[in-house]
Amino acid sequence: MKIIRREFLGLSGIAVAMPSIASVALAQAQAGPKLTQILRKDLESQGQVVQETVVSVVEFAPGTAAPWHMHPGAQELLHVIEGGLTVEIEEKGSTRLTAGEAGIIPAELVHLARNESSSASAKALVVHSRAAKDKPLIVVVKK
Repeated sequence: MKIIRREFLGLSGIAVAMPSIASVALAQAQAGPKLTQILRKDLESQGQVVQETVVSVVEFAPGTAAPWHMHPGAQELLHVIEGGLTVEIEEKGSTRLTAGEAGIIPAELVHLARNESSSASAKALVVHSRAAKDKPLIVVVKK
């Protein structure tokens, strides 16, 4: 009888938790790209022209986009590892980058990257070279 009671309690707990797990999974599926910082280091022997380099991996689910944003005092290099991304720079147009291709976005330019595929994910290595560590790395711009 104890085994049946334990199974019932276990199944009851699962039934209670499932709606919240489903809503968390749905929220994650609808969120923007996932950014994982893999290196952040002050540069040495560079005369402080570039103070810091930040290296990240950004993952885009199908149909997701980063918000319009800019990097004050930081140039961005974006190298697509998997899939394809469209990089759009305000007033300069857009460029399609596929796996193995890279692009550079100068500091202070408002831009975004998006995965236009409805079925395939995309992944990119992003390197920010910062001349001013006292400024925020990213500023979201409302459009």
